[in-house]
Amino acid sequence: MAERSYRTIEVKPNVESLIKPGELVDLVEVTPLTLTDRRIYNQLLENAWDAIDKPVSHVIAKSTLRGSHNSNDRIGDSIERLMSAIVKVAVNWNGEPAIERVQLLGGNVEANRPDGLIEYEIPARLRRIIGNSTVFARLQREVMFALTSKYALTLYEMVQKRGNLRWRSSEKFSLEALRGVLGVPKGKLSSWSNLKLRAIDPAVAEVNALSDFMVAIDPIKTGRSVTHVELRWWRKDDDAAGAADKALQYSKVSRKPPPEQKPVPQGRARPAWLAAKGQALRTETYETARLRHAGYDIYFVEGEWRSWAVGKPEVKDPDKAFLAFFRKYAEANPL
Repeated sequence: MAERSYRTIEVKPNVESLIKPGELVDLVEVTPLTLTDRRIYNQLLENAWDAIDKPVSHVIAKSTLRGSHNSNDRIGDSIERLMSAIVKVAVNWNGEPAIERVQLLGGNVEANRPDGLIEYEIPARLRRIIGNSTVFARLQREVMFALTSKYALTLYEMVQKRGNLRWRSSEKFSLEALRGVLGVPKGKLSSWSNLKLRAIDPAVAEVNALSDFMVAIDPIKTGRSVTHVELRWWRKDDDAAGAADKALQYSKVSRKPPPEQKPVPQGRARPAWLAAKGQALRTETYETARLRHAGYDIYFVEGEWRSWAVGKPEVKDPDKAFLAFFRKYAEANPL
């Protein structure tokens, strides 16, 4: 008897995790999204899951999408970006590979009340793609909310989609394909060194610290230039998995680590490339930066600050100087 092929919509989310169709993991953004946009979209998919392939409206409370923020402004901005976002999805059309361009979110109605509801629709073409899907990623909620950059969240989703494949433990991507999947804006991080330093290395460090898998992205050269990368993944052993669980606990501001340990917030160790630039700031400084500037990779911004400070007079209060730099950086580089 032939083994039954399960559809993605038959897989159920649970208290700890949600389901994301594989076609929505390796998609190419035409309209770049932020970390907050991606998190909210995952929550919208989860909320609609029981009838996600049906032509119906779905309702969710704004408080569910707001998370720890007091304002609903960010929700409305994200909803509008998701409505205008066009993505390219790899599909089969008449038995041959094809690219389908779809909108991520359809029409919606938002109540004016801060504690009100949002009614929304999944576009018809996207419903069909999800209904036909047979590959998915199971995302742990704690990990999704602990990751601090859209590149880290996207890499985590890519690994969760592939992690349980028995016949593969690596995959090759062209550099342009990887930029597309990660959602790197056009014209940004155009060189391999910049892409590696500012997107790949921080994302790999976070995923390795927080997820059930270890991941590596190795460059592949054609001649003297890096043209492709190899994505490799493998499941952690018990000790490494336990360390990831502890890191997730420490990533919550309301919980403090044991006194003998001094992990920085956000649930991952300070990356090696940044450790080489100088001693870490106070834990409270990282927490303040994360709360004031949610969605930014604080370690990347710290690296920018330390590079900017080279050759300048030493400051009396580096923690205060970093926060001042971060404020100006966020104003000049809005998410």
